[in-house]
Amino acid sequence: MEVLQQFFTGLMNADGNLLLLIQEHVRNPWLTPIMKFITSLGNKGIIWIIIGVILLFPKKTRRAGILSLLALLSAHLLCNCLLKDYVARVRPFDVVPGLVCLIQRPTDWSFPSGHTITAFASATVILRSCKKPIGVPVMILACLIAFSRLYVGVHYPTDVLGGAVVGAFAAWGAVRIVKHGLVRKAKKAEK
Repeated sequence: MEVLQQFFTGLMNADGNLLLLIQEHVRNPWLTPIMKFITSLGNKGIIWIIIGVILLFPKKTRRAGILSLLALLSAHLLCNCLLKDYVARVRPFDVVPGLVCLIQRPTDWSFPSGHTITAFASATVILRSCKKPIGVPVMILACLIAFSRLYVGVHYPTDVLGGAVVGAFAAWGAVRIVKHGLVRKAKKAEK
């Protein structure tokens, strides 16, 4: 038990030190407004909802839009209705001495990053379902939003990593749900 506690203490220290490293060596006056804008794109998952709805219109991307919206719903439920309250991790700006938060301080728990979960849930589905000219820029946007959460000082690196993993899991779950529904529909049509 003591070894596990030492591991988590070391991980927390590394998490905080990486945030301070970003603050000291990556933050700068020209990049800060860009990162604040990028992080705001992920607020409430609005950008991902808009992208999902836009994908519903062309027939070629309709499936990706449905999957994206379903993945977003799954990600939201996993993050906000289950994981955040269960883990109850305090935000880094409240714990890491010297860390400056660059945006309005969120009041919910830190783990996992909701911005990252929604970004990776939607982007993973779109990357898998659409051609590269659509999927790759969307995944780049998801990575930028995830990094922006570190840059502005509102999440630990493990919050973002956990968000990416849970978001990809939500995407996988959405694909499985739709595939299962399509298989059942096809079997009913054969009868």
